[in-house]
Order: sequence, then C-alpha cells, then structure tokens
Amino acid sequence: MMTNQEVLNVYADMAELTEQMLGHASRGEWDEMVELEQRCAMHVRTLQGQEDPQPMQGEQRERKVELIRKMLTADRQIRDLTMPWMAQLSALINSTGTERRLVNAYGGV
Repeated sequence: MMTNQEVLNVYADMAELTEQMLGHASRGEWDEMVELEQRCAMHVRTLQGQEDPQPMQGEQRERKVELIRKMLTADRQIRDLTMPWMAQLSALINSTGTERRLVNAYGGV
C-alpha cells in the first residue's frame, strides 16, 4: 500500500507528463506524445490496487483534486488537437481501402 504522499507524487508526475504531452501534441510530435502517454499509463497501473481505498483528507485531498483537474484540462486540450489529425488519418485509411477495392474489382489502369 502506498502512502498518501507517494500517491500524490505519482499524481504530480502524471500531471507533468500530461502537460508535456500537450506540448508535443501542439507541435504535432505524435510519437513523442504517445511515448509519454505510455509512461502515464504505467503510473496508472502503479496506482491501481496500491492507493489506499480511504479518501484523502484536508490539504492532501485538495492537492489530489487540483492535480486531477490539471490532467483533465490538458487531456481535453490534447483531444482538441488530436481529433483533426485522427479525422485526417481515418480519411486516408478509408481512401486507401476504397482505392484497393476498386483496383481489385476493376483491375489496374
């Protein structure tokens, strides 16, 4: 079982990672963003089953809420940046699939 301070340290690391992810996403550095996302996921796995089921109290609880809000804000901004990129990727994949079906149906030109 992790102490409350250890838990807060993990949340702080995750908040910092999401801020870095936002920076990479805003610059279109998708590979770097994904790498940080994987590191963040490792932190989530660390917390699962290790965090005390009893809720934190006082200043520690406020700090945890603040860190979670920070992560959610960055996550929302990242999604706003990635959605157009994902739409382009989806269109490209669909276009390639359609092209392949036409070639298979009608042969190459």
